[in-house]
Amino acid sequence: MRIFLGSICLIFATLTRAQTFNANLADTIFDDLTNEYILDVVGLSQNLNTTIFGLEQICLTIEHTYLADLEVLIEAPSGIQVSLFSGIGGDSDFLTNSCFSAESTLPINQGQSPYSNIYIPMGQLGYINNGQSGNGIWKLIVRDTWAQDAGNIYGFSVTFGSNPATVFTISESNLPIVMLETNGQEIPNEPKINGNVKIIYNGEGLRNYTNQTDFHFNGNCGLEVRGASSSGMPKKSYDLEIRDAFFADLDTAILGLPSESDWVLSAQYTDKTLMRNMLSMHLLQSMGFYAPRFKAVELFINNEYKGVYIFMEKVKKGVNRVNISTLNPDEISGDDLTGGYILKLDKGSGSSNFGWESPFAPIPAGSSIVLDYEYPKAEAIVQEQKDYIQDYFTDFETALAGADFMHSTLGYRNFVNYESCLNTLLVSEATRSIDAYRKSFFIHKDKDSQGGKLTMAPIWDYDLTYGNADFCEGQNTAGWQYNFNYVCGEDYWINPFWFPRMMEDTIFQQDLKCQWKTLRETSFHTDSIHAWIDQMAANLNESQAWNYTIWQTMGSYVWPNSFVGQNYQEEIDFLKTWITNRFAWLDENLPGNEQICSTLDLTKNEKKEFLVSPNPVENELVVKIDKTQVLDKVIIRDFTGKICYEKEIKNKLQESSLIINDFHLVAGIYSLEIQGDKFISLSKFVKK
Repeated sequence: MRIFLGSICLIFATLTRAQTFNANLADTIFDDLTNEYILDVVGLSQNLNTTIFGLEQICLTIEHTYLADLEVLIEAPSGIQVSLFSGIGGDSDFLTNSCFSAESTLPINQGQSPYSNIYIPMGQLGYINNGQSGNGIWKLIVRDTWAQDAGNIYGFSVTFGSNPATVFTISESNLPIVMLETNGQEIPNEPKINGNVKIIYNGEGLRNYTNQTDFHFNGNCGLEVRGASSSGMPKKSYDLEIRDAFFADLDTAILGLPSESDWVLSAQYTDKTLMRNMLSMHLLQSMGFYAPRFKAVELFINNEYKGVYIFMEKVKKGVNRVNISTLNPDEISGDDLTGGYILKLDKGSGSSNFGWESPFAPIPAGSSIVLDYEYPKAEAIVQEQKDYIQDYFTDFETALAGADFMHSTLGYRNFVNYESCLNTLLVSEATRSIDAYRKSFFIHKDKDSQGGKLTMAPIWDYDLTYGNADFCEGQNTAGWQYNFNYVCGEDYWINPFWFPRMMEDTIFQQDLKCQWKTLRETSFHTDSIHAWIDQMAANLNESQAWNYTIWQTMGSYVWPNSFVGQNYQEEIDFLKTWITNRFAWLDENLPGNEQICSTLDLTKNEKKEFLVSPNPVENELVVKIDKTQVLDKVIIRDFTGKICYEKEIKNKLQESSLIINDFHLVAGIYSLEIQGDKFISLSKFVKK
């Protein structure tokens, strides 16, 4: 950290009683450091408030070779910090006499270099007008967040007067309200600081009020900023760890989500719909696989309203998360050694979980593929476990790359959960996630006694989806995301060869076609997805307006938006239109023969068609039957073929409907098998 003290010049504007204090500087902004510039204010006769006298405006001049690297804040004598801007300007060079005022109508992210205007800051200056004395040390904090670019500052000023900045806040919402308190500490990237979290939630469909004293949860927590590139964005995401009175981890059920200690508050800054992540998780959950559960919330930090966030589960090992076996350091042989493991493909920024480099090059050639240890962590996993999971994964890659890769026992299916490959490819292609297959990509493996194959799941970080990326063809509804390397092979993070190779497997292609056909008739039906979007948009409608009051991004470009709507409805309409066009393209271009999907391999003499309703089903399944037929048995299987429900029917039915309501199924896709003395019928249905 570098600190600079500038000379002070006080200017009085007697007619408006405005008082401006200048720090006359000509100093360096050091690269990849936090720089502080000091202004000592003296002579204010009144304390700062939001009614008759307070902070009105801040002006500054900066030269920098890449403005987007900078995060600039103002700090009052009391220590309160407010963001002026971050991530604006791209490779622009100047902010020349750029001023920030709550009275402006022009957001800073809609300005252009040299930004010689008065702008709305990204933070709320009104929080400084909190009754404190304005006399004392003021700091302009300039954080250079990326190496290789530097610059200079040529002074800044603060102006006080009778038109003080005020605060925008909310007092109630239909969304749950999360209130974080840091006890005056700044939330760092790491390690977590101790804080407090209060959650106000009166139940589904009920209003929640900030002045409530009865809390859904009230306790200690750990807090840190999360993310790699997203950590440099103005609206930051956070890791939240629930802690007990002694600040140890505490598993807690929150907002109707299963009990755990680790949670994420995801900002969704680049996604103007605020729902792309939630929709993607919803789609994978509808396919029968685990994806993090979520709840949209309002967030306050130290009583400052921060907008709409997604409160969601963090990917980790756990009975309610990635449900694999515990792997202790002393488990180094036999079945004990075979699981559980969680691996991750990612940027590796700030990570200490480095695992190993794959011996197989991407297709076509590019940067190496590195698999990180996510569980156990690099500092906990022992050498025998490292050797085992690396050898197992290399065996999988070897089988996949080999000439017999399609063979049922010699090929890759022997090492991997086949259904997870189908579903991961489908959700990645349906969403056209620009990061799919290469970043935030999780793989887990349980012990051999518990199934023991590699599972390509869960998905994570799906905000750059559904056309919300203006690079590497991410905006296009046509084309294959698994072929990213052919489109953007110069990118440092590219796809491993796994999914392009699987797409050479004609069996995989056919199963993919049939899985897609089933999904398009149920949870991936265009009408179903549009209805989900409309329902979520209605739920968010009140809050999104508040969110974009403090984050002035609606109607302006935020990297890497391919579409910029002028209002929330335009953003929603774009999302729905993009999905319609993308799914139609997949309907036409997925390889495989759709006619084969309806062919049943019957084990008895005759095929019977039964109508299953409703579909999706909640608690009761109704099967329309021919009551002249004698039924023997009803079987329900999950996507792996495991029997989840089985019931014998001894007597001839007297009704034209078979009602099944004594099953206990989690959300997902199931097959329904009805057997008679001379027939078998197979149908598929979705459990909500």
